[in-house]
Amino acid sequence: MGCGAHCPREEERERGIGRGTLTTLTKHTIYKIGILVIIPNMAKNREHRDLFPGALEIMILQSLRVQPMHGYALVKHIRQVSGELLQVEEGSLYPALQRMLREGWLEAEKGTSTKGRPTRIYRVTEKGVRHLEQEVVSFERMFAGITRVLAVAKA
Repeated sequence: MGCGAHCPREEERERGIGRGTLTTLTKHTIYKIGILVIIPNMAKNREHRDLFPGALEIMILQSLRVQPMHGYALVKHIRQVSGELLQVEEGSLYPALQRMLREGWLEAEKGTSTKGRPTRIYRVTEKGVRHLEQEVVSFERMFAGITRVLAVAKA
């Protein structure tokens, strides 16, 4: 459950630290990256877990590696590709994009949305591709370790 508007963990998510939340609502599991939206009548049926640090950055870099896009299209892409399991909150997306621009992992150019509004189109740089590849290797090692621990626990 959330702890209110001034919860330190919620503030971390607003700043886009790169963590997310696993929310379980009865039989459905939804991963929300960013600020968790509390639904008052369902709060007692929730379980929260943080996703690993850097999860948001990996998903942004991989998505933009496939195709440059603006922020809202990026949110929709991640949600659709994940089969509606991952939902990036805009309050985490845009700070993450700004950090990634500062790091040199992304570049942005002015563009126009499908509705004719001015927007920024983000694309991955070579430095961003190298960072993504390093992070994927790190994630695969972490996942392999977790899988081994779970396998022993089942035996």
